[in-house]
Amino acid sequence: MIILVCNVGSTSLKLKLYDMPGDRILAQCAVERVGSDHDALFRYENRLTGAKAAFDKADVPDYERGIRMFLEYLTSSETGVIRSVTEIERVGYKATLSKGHYGIHELDEDVLRGMEEWISLAPLHNRAYLDTIRVMRSFLPDARFIGCFETAFHRDIPLYRRLYGVPYEWYEKYGVQRLGYHGASHGYIADVLNGYASSYKAISCHLGGSCSVCAIEDGKSVDTSFGMSLETGLVHANRVGDMDTSMSYFLRSEGMSEDEILRGLQKEGGLLGLSGVSGDLRYVLEAAEKGNQRAELAVNVFVNGIVHYIGAFAMDLGTLDYLVFTAGIGEHSALIRSRVCSKLGLLGIRLDEGRNERGETEISGADSAVKVLIIPTDEELGIARRTCSYQ
Repeated sequence: MIILVCNVGSTSLKLKLYDMPGDRILAQCAVERVGSDHDALFRYENRLTGAKAAFDKADVPDYERGIRMFLEYLTSSETGVIRSVTEIERVGYKATLSKGHYGIHELDEDVLRGMEEWISLAPLHNRAYLDTIRVMRSFLPDARFIGCFETAFHRDIPLYRRLYGVPYEWYEKYGVQRLGYHGASHGYIADVLNGYASSYKAISCHLGGSCSVCAIEDGKSVDTSFGMSLETGLVHANRVGDMDTSMSYFLRSEGMSEDEILRGLQKEGGLLGLSGVSGDLRYVLEAAEKGNQRAELAVNVFVNGIVHYIGAFAMDLGTLDYLVFTAGIGEHSALIRSRVCSKLGLLGIRLDEGRNERGETEISGADSAVKVLIIPTDEELGIARRTCSYQ
């Protein structure tokens, strides 16, 4: 089965074509800075022949243009892997959330309507997906469209861990609860760990531009740092993470507008807001090394939040077999891994600093009570598998 997987950001597209089952990648494409003229980045590769196309100053004013470029290269005589787009049988989306739809669903009008209704919880993400789904359907009218919602992996979390201390009617009427995100990433980590052991307790740390921690027991999510919206849990690149619910009311009383508050929480907060340097941790760490105190403060806040959730989830699980670091920061920042693990001695966690610096798969020391692993996430492969198996 030929499956196209779409991973969409507010200004980016990641597209991979798979031959399933078998997990074989046929082609892949990445488009960054969607919405720009003369400044978009376009990367395409035929994974069978190695044929490539790359542009650093492309005109990609919208998703339609980016998708059209990908499909043209996908079917061309020089770079293509299929003769016609009609060979694509299914399209799998790493969708965010839809009211009343928490698992894996065919993207019919009812599901799309649910995405519209809950767009206020993920305005950038849901709008991007709705736009690209409609564009892709115009190019692939005969394919089945499957949404692998980010909330799907977390549906096994017990209700008592999902509910807030709000009137129960809010849960019944509006669906107010902890939904959880990064399900494609944490679900992929669970798939990998399932190959290690049939029974285990683990904590997965997805650390990137957006960050979350997930407690996993025997392949299922049992707790997560994300709440109902994406502005919860850990500090993110430019989003606030956990926050007092009354802060918005207070800031309005101080004269700030709703737009100013939302901009601060969603676009100018997180590592960017704390450091004043960047939302990219690499630049924050560079500034901290040069003595920038606010940058160092941002790193400390970031690390403290990760440790906080790992400690809480370890208590939930009762014991811990694996601690996993994944995503951009988790996979590539030896310093963050070291600083986090140095605070987890109570759990018996010990790093082998040499292995950590080299970025080996297992970075725990011989005397560690918990195996500490670096597992590169592969969200697209997880989506391809679930899209293929969907009945």
